[in-house]
Amino acid sequence: MLRAAAHELEMRASGAASRAWHRLVSEMPLLVPKTLAATTAWFLASLVADHAEPFFAPIAAVVALNAPLGHRGVNAFRVVIGIVIGILVGTAAFHIVGGGYGTLTLATFAAMAIATMLVGARAAIGQSASGAILTVVAARSDVGSNHLEDALIGAGVALVFSQFLFSPEPVRLLRRVESTTLHEMSIGLALTADAFERAADRPRLLQRALDALHSVRMRLAELEEASAASDATARHSPIWRFLRRGRLATAREDAERLDMLGASCLMLARMLPSVTLDERRRLAPRLRDLADALAELAEAPDASDARARAAERVLAITRAANGIDPMMDPYDAAARVAVRTIADDLIAFAQIAPKRS
Repeated sequence: MLRAAAHELEMRASGAASRAWHRLVSEMPLLVPKTLAATTAWFLASLVADHAEPFFAPIAAVVALNAPLGHRGVNAFRVVIGIVIGILVGTAAFHIVGGGYGTLTLATFAAMAIATMLVGARAAIGQSASGAILTVVAARSDVGSNHLEDALIGAGVALVFSQFLFSPEPVRLLRRVESTTLHEMSIGLALTADAFERAADRPRLLQRALDALHSVRMRLAELEEASAASDATARHSPIWRFLRRGRLATAREDAERLDMLGASCLMLARMLPSVTLDERRRLAPRLRDLADALAELAEAPDASDARARAAERVLAITRAANGIDPMMDPYDAAARVAVRTIADDLIAFAQIAPKRS
């Protein structure tokens, strides 16, 4: 028993470490530009603008870039507005009241209140508080203009980095999320097939399948966000603007079809616990084929040959799922319809008509 508990603990620790490493790897392309932007902003403010302690420059650069893809330009503007409000309020409070805890409290509250009324965005509100706090703590109201210049320099660096030097390729951004979503669907259907085939361990496998299919809902939400972000990136970035009417439009249409495919997987998830044993045995090989087709598509969602193979693979499933006996168990019938719908939606996503004999 202790050995089993130790093994379970080891597996959990290994899984947590693996997830942490994957998070770091996935975020590394974002961490490097932020670091370079902060360094560049400090260099420009200290050497070019000749400011002694230009801490607002790297702060503004990093915070402006700390936004979802497609919203960094707008976030840079909000950061500048917030910092300007904070510096102005902090300078005024220092002139009127002087230093101390009371001034810090008054300046922080007033800056956030003004930012809330004028902008309302959390980035602006947070930076207004930072600007007021740092201005009061510095206890040198005579350098307020330098702080404003530093904030503008940092925001300018963030704009150059986000719109030109490190602007993400919108189509690749969207395809990457599509690939992740297809992979999650494949795992869910493969686990469902395992649960249908293995009677001895069915309850545990069925629960894992349900958990995997329910996680598809989160992937679909991420897909919707990625579609909006890719469109915003192409709309705001001069580099990628030409993509909006071509490949990006096609990728966004694919994302909409993938959303329908995900909805079909969720419909199947609702039926799983109630499907009879005989129907589970009949559906298992079809689900396995669907999982394999989705896994192949996940490797290259935009590859025409992968789409063609997936469409041909699931054609047999659509034929096999045609017949529904009126005397069938209603949950079995619903599950068979759900499998057929998944196959149809996969063919629609592939956008390639399979050869029908």
